[in-house]
Amino acid sequence: MRRQITALALTAVTLLYGVGRPAPVGAGTLPKELAPLTFLLGDWEGGGAGTPGQGSGGTSFAAGLQDRVIIRTNFANVAATATAPASRHDDLMVIYVNDRSAVAADYFDNEGHVIRYLVTTSGVGQVTFTSEPVPGAPQYRLTYQAAPDGVVKGSFALAPPGQPGTFSPYLNWSMVKARR
Repeated sequence: MRRQITALALTAVTLLYGVGRPAPVGAGTLPKELAPLTFLLGDWEGGGAGTPGQGSGGTSFAAGLQDRVIIRTNFANVAATATAPASRHDDLMVIYVNDRSAVAADYFDNEGHVIRYLVTTSGVGQVTFTSEPVPGAPQYRLTYQAAPDGVVKGSFALAPPGQPGTFSPYLNWSMVKARR
């Protein structure tokens, strides 16, 4: 009986105080270069539309490697269209400070894409990920913009091969903090 009470008490403490789970991350624990991205930390859900069609999904931004990086995991469920079946997209991005003290990100997805981004912030709650031009390949731009109401708007744009900087929209979405 005493063991059951002790186990129950430990379980209650774990649930109440999150013992054994990572502590919440604040702007002061990440490298200063990553601090402008803290508005993205947390779990998000949302939806949007673009070239692939209508979709919904979820994104999580969390500190990792003892607060040295931000790890983004993302999924999107895309509805069937007249020309394509329903599909699911999964991706992973690791955001870090590179050896030149600049913020960079490496992106990987289930379709085999690998994108290397340089990251810039142009104000509070705004971040842009832009790939370096690669001969014969599209250039990519991913942006997030926080609104005062707590919604974060995102967009993904492409520039055709050989035409860096001439971005056209591909996807647009809105996301809100997930209720758990």
